[in-house]
Amino acid sequence: MDARSALKNDNLKMKKMKKILLVFLVALSLNGFAQQKDLVWHTDVNKAINISTQSGKPLFLFFTGSDWCGWCKKLVAEVFEKPEFKKWASKNIVLVELDFPKRTPISEQLQKQNRELQQMFGVRGYPSGWFVTPKKVNDKVEFNKLGSQGYVRGGANAWINGASQIINK
Repeated sequence: MDARSALKNDNLKMKKMKKILLVFLVALSLNGFAQQKDLVWHTDVNKAINISTQSGKPLFLFFTGSDWCGWCKKLVAEVFEKPEFKKWASKNIVLVELDFPKRTPISEQLQKQNRELQQMFGVRGYPSGWFVTPKKVNDKVEFNKLGSQGYVRGGANAWINGASQIINK
């Protein structure tokens, strides 16, 4: 075998190895995406309370105006949709969305539930978030308020740091 054919043979082997490596990396990254679960935002507070009680995780009550509140949309985009938030939230809290939309219809029952919680927590502006631990006492639920947090400048990590300080007091 002369030098040219050896060099050509080496180039072909290198191209095949690059293709195999590329296929492997694509498969690995797709597997990573498949393992990332979307977060569940509960709208039924009673269901979320049961999950919180069973798991020992506090509730995060997110008061929002999903179809009209600019700061709410900003918080969702900058924090709640980020992988680092999804990872942190799935390990640390039970998510509850309490929505007050202007254009999107929601059931009367949901409106009533959300208004009652809005009054209970004294929410006057959006976005507002409360970290609470629920406790059932004689067929009633009492909420131990750990702290509140809305929009925090600095993205997901800044928000997570503030939230962690609240729930780890």
